[in-house]
This record gives sequence, C-alpha cells and structure tokens, in this order.
Amino acid sequence: MAELLKKDDIRKILSERFKDDTYTTLSSLPSPYLFKDIKKATKRIISAINSKEKITIVGDYDVDGVISSFILSDFLENFTKELEVIIPNRFSDGYGVSKDIIKRIDSTLVITVDNGISAIEAAKACKDKGIDLVITDHHNIPKKIPEAYAIINPKQKECNFPFKEICGAQVAWYLVAALKGEMDIQFDLLSYIDLLSIAIIADMMELREFNRVLVRRGLKELNSSKRAAILAIKEQFGKDNFVSEDISYLLSPLLNSAGRLESALLAFKFLKSKTLSQAREYLMQIISLNEQRKEIERELFELSLKSVDEDDSIVIVWGEGWHEGVIGIVAARLARRFKKPAIVFSVQDGIAKGSARSIAEVDILSLIECAKESIIKYGGHKGAAGLSIEEKKLVYFKKRVGEYASKLSKDLFIPKKEILGEIDAKEIDFELLEILENFEPYGQSNPKPHFLIKNAKVKKTRILGKGQNHQKLILESNSAILESIDFNFLKKAHIGSKIDTIFTVSKNYYRGYITPQLLIEEII
Repeated sequence: MAELLKKDDIRKILSERFKDDTYTTLSSLPSPYLFKDIKKATKRIISAINSKEKITIVGDYDVDGVISSFILSDFLENFTKELEVIIPNRFSDGYGVSKDIIKRIDSTLVITVDNGISAIEAAKACKDKGIDLVITDHHNIPKKIPEAYAIINPKQKECNFPFKEICGAQVAWYLVAALKGEMDIQFDLLSYIDLLSIAIIADMMELREFNRVLVRRGLKELNSSKRAAILAIKEQFGKDNFVSEDISYLLSPLLNSAGRLESALLAFKFLKSKTLSQAREYLMQIISLNEQRKEIERELFELSLKSVDEDDSIVIVWGEGWHEGVIGIVAARLARRFKKPAIVFSVQDGIAKGSARSIAEVDILSLIECAKESIIKYGGHKGAAGLSIEEKKLVYFKKRVGEYASKLSKDLFIPKKEILGEIDAKEIDFELLEILENFEPYGQSNPKPHFLIKNAKVKKTRILGKGQNHQKLILESNSAILESIDFNFLKKAHIGSKIDTIFTVSKNYYRGYITPQLLIEEII
C-alpha cells in the first residue's frame, strides 16, 4: 500500500513543476520589439497622435476583449482626445471588427484588440475608405489573412516573440510597452497588471513561464489595487484577498455577464469608474445581469441534456432560439459533465451560431476544421472557439466531427487533474493552505493539486443553492473532521455512508477566521 502524502511530499512535487522555467522575474520578460510589425504599428499610432487624427479601437465582448480595450484606450487617452472605443454587441454586431462596423467609423486609424485576424472583409472596407488598420490579436492564424497596415499576433510564422499562447490583453499591453519606448516617456506599465492577470486567467492561458510571472505579480497588485471597480467588488463580496480561483469563478463571470446578456460596454465603463459610488452603480447592474445569466444558463443546460448521446466522442447539441450569450458556458458545463469536448449551437433564421469548449489536451479548433467545408466562418484557439453554420448542415457537421473525434487518442481526453495522491486527513491544515498558496496561480498547465481520501465517513449533509444543486458535507477521516462542499453535485452523499473523494483544498473565510475547506471534484 502506498504511503499517504505528507506536506513535505506536496511541497517537493509542486516545486518540480517549475524547475525548467526560464522566465521567472518581470525583469526577464521578452522585449516588445520581438513582435512582428509592432514598430510599424507604434510609428503609425504616434503619427496619428501628433497630427490629431481620430483613432478608433475595436475590441471584443468577453473579459479579455474588454480589458484589452481598457488598457490601450486608457494609455492613449493620456495623449489624445481624438479617441473612440467600439466594443461590438454580440447580438447586433457579432464577433469582432466587421465591414458594417467600419461603415460607422470616421477615423483614419483603426486598431483592433483581441480580434481581427480573420477580418478579411473589414480590412477591405478599411482600404476602400482610406483607413489604416492595425490588428492586434492572439487567435490562430487562418490560411488567408487580412490586408492590414500592420498585424501584431504572436502566432504569425514570422513573429519572433517566444510565447505563442498569450491573450489579447497581453498583446495590447505589449503594444503600450512599445509605444512607451518609442515615445521615450515615463509610464508605469505595472498599473495595468492587475487587470492583465484577470484577462490571462479568464482566457485560460497557460500559467507557466511568462504568463505565470505576470499573474503572480498581477494578483499582488489586484489585492492592493485602489481601482474603484476592484474596491467595489471587494466591498460587495466581502473579499480581502483574491486568488486565481476568484478570477475564474467570481470576477470573470461577472465581467462577462454584461456582454453575454446586453452590452460589454457596461463592463468597460465599470472598469473605467473614477469613483467608488460610480463603480457601485455599475456593479449593481452587472450583478443583476449575472443573476439573469445564471437562470438562463441553468434552464438551457437542463434542456441541452435531453439531446446528448453519451456514446458520442464529442457533445454537439442545438436548439431554436437558444440564448447566444450563454451557449459558451453551457458548452463548458457539458464538457465538464461528460468529460469530452462540447459544441452548443443557437439556431435563428436558418443560421446556427455555435460556441465550443474543449477538455484536457483535445484541440477543439482542429476538430472544427475537419468539417470546415460546411462552415460559414470560425475562429478561436485550442481550448475554445466560435463558429457559424447553416442549420441544414448541422447533421453532417455533427457526423463528420464525431467521426474525427472518435479516432483521437483516448489519452487526449483525460483531464490532467494531477491527483498528487492519497493524503492523510490530518495533514489538511493552515500550513497546507500556505504551501498551496505559494505555488499559485493555478490554472492551465499548472493545475490546482487534487487529492484523494478513501473511506471518509459522512457525518452531516446539507443541500444549498437556489437550484438546490450544491451539497455541503462534514466528513471524518483518521479522526480529523473535514468541512467540504460539492458544487453542482452529481452524486448525493448520505449520512453514515463512507465515500472515496477527489478534491482540492481552499480557504474558507467565516467570521474573520480562515479554515481549510475541501472542494469536492468527484465522489467515487
């Protein structure tokens, strides 16, 4: 029988993850001038500032897009009043810069953030109107790219920037860094690193090397931030300190809800709040939208379950008039539930708009591309993507992608939970919390450590949540009492029974006290 894990074992295992990292400090970060076209873009932007040309920034409606828009616009506002920010509306504009948006623009320079690498028609419309288009993006490069004045995207073959898996806000931040260098000015780039850390985690970037350095520092800045929007969230939710999980489960869903249900401009204005009272006002609107989002999501998830065939290698479901703003979250929940990639489509007027989410090492974009002859348009990255398809081609698409997915190695579907091993329940204490905190931030490529406890006795149970979908358990193992919670539980525990459970450990804040709490992933 294998020995139970002790705290020293856990410290050693986790430190091994980072022994080969080369970028470990902010001072070692790569130069902005390694990006292809960044010098060309900065010279054009500075020229526009000096000649008082109007500049338009076109963002995206997710967290990464909103933060990208904020970072670049906030910096440029220091040097020009001739600035416009457009964040497309998910429902009326669709994704990213488009020829219809270009028609509304009266600028001579357009800069995209977190979008644009597939905007062939918009680029042509810019050319026709005499507009210079600078694209900053991080999504995968399609076979045909737009004819733009400059394209800053680390995934371009000719780009020498060493990290390809970065988010849109990081690209925008690096553009600001290059502008600072070209303008030869004093400017604190760390003033944006709190928001940058939110974007990196929200967009599910790998938390190793370069990204890890930024997020570790970003979380520190977030916790000492005097930004009105951050202070309002802390006040409203009783938060003293944020960890990476708070970004995933609190900040990101909140900021995303505006773009999912109404307009992401609300989230953008919230981040730009100058006073706490203004931030509180915007936050109340966002919280209301987030509550609506949860209810719509719950209903749509239950509805989608009826169309799932558990024998399929990928979950692909659709429905007439399903809410476009929540299909991405539903896809993520289906992927988690069935441990396989999921694509959810909303059908309207013969067109199906889809949102895809992957699991483990499955590349969702390559799955979609195997049926690209049937797709109107698509884009995204390995973990998440969006696409449009004619309703009549959905059955073919599902069959084609399903066949391709069934031939993939089964190893690709196994989530790297990285269960460190079976732990002695007596080791779960405040010192363990400190050890785990030292290896933050957790996320992609640095998964939060999972542990196993066998034969834990269920002492108490309590069902929680508006939808009665969470269960709180008091467990006993090796004479230790363990407080635990199972969100969106799949298996009900009964008092007196003995269970094996896989879980992570988190801090529970209660009346000024911090105690360890098990977050149950699975009851075996």
